Amino acid sequence: MNGSRLVATGHYQPAKVLTNDDLAAIVDTSDEWISKRVGIRTRHVAGDGESVTDLAAQAAAKALAASGLDASDIDLVLVATCTQTEHAPNVASRVAARLGVPDAALMDLGASCSGFTHALAQADHAIRAGAATNALVVGADKMTAVTDWTDRTTCVLTGDGAGAVVVSAAPEAEIGPVVWGSAPELGTAVRIEGTPTRFAQDGQTVYRWATTRLPDIARRACERGGVRPEDLAAVVLHQANLRIIEPVARKLGAVNAIVAKDVVESGNTSAASVPLALSKLLQRDEVAKGAPMLLFGFGGNLSYAGMVVRCP
Repeated sequence: MNGSRLVATGHYQPAKVLTNDDLAAIVDTSDEWISKRVGIRTRHVAGDGESVTDLAAQAAAKALAASGLDASDIDLVLVATCTQTEHAPNVASRVAARLGVPDAALMDLGASCSGFTHALAQADHAIRAGAATNALVVGADKMTAVTDWTDRTTCVLTGDGAGAVVVSAAPEAEIGPVVWGSAPELGTAVRIEGTPTRFAQDGQTVYRWATTRLPDIARRACERGGVRPEDLAAVVLHQANLRIIEPVARKLGAVNAIVAKDVVESGNTSAASVPLALSKLLQRDEVAKGAPMLLFGFGGNLSYAGMVVRCP
């Protein structure tokens, strides 16, 4: 086997939906202000008893079922998250136990909003190296648990959810080489810290970095994946807000691609946003099998990771 491929996807969102009008009742904001500034209309909110593990396990179970594989076929589980409260056993271990996955390597990965694409690259590398055959890769975050509900600039952004993919060894590489990196000198522009732990960001710093630096990096990911931006069938960026997604996709030159805009109904779900948006996009069956798609996560640290993958 010379590479890896996406086999299946799955996603999960909590039942509770928080609208912009709901937020306007608890903080000084409005549907018009939120829609104009970030493009978000609704977001899903986990219950008090619903953990990051609960979100991750639901999405992982759906991806595993869709793959046609047994739990015993999985030999690597990677969970990208930045909001877990349990550190040992890690979330990957808890997900594996719930799904009945035996003997797999189990790791959590913390790279905030780019965590899923970092984890997907790690799975691809492990499979190419012969260290794994079938990997379960999950992005899951409970961002509302670290939200400051008195800060109208950040509380309008966050949502909860999870997305997952199954990746398997393949004769030909269907997951392109990753382009990844960071701007650590700007790393404090996105923060989840303090007591109590809260999410905060310097919005203008993030916006300038994302809209000026990321289009060129995304083009490099396309080049490494052997496709031109205009040949992409879909672009799935981190669902930060529409004011970032739309200009980055436009500057990239993906003129023929479907651009995922799940942020409108899901908000910013951090590590969950790329696999969640991807799973929903593929569920609608709008992308042809084998067509190239760009997956590109970015955000906290400030870090990024992107690659071209073929639609399963």
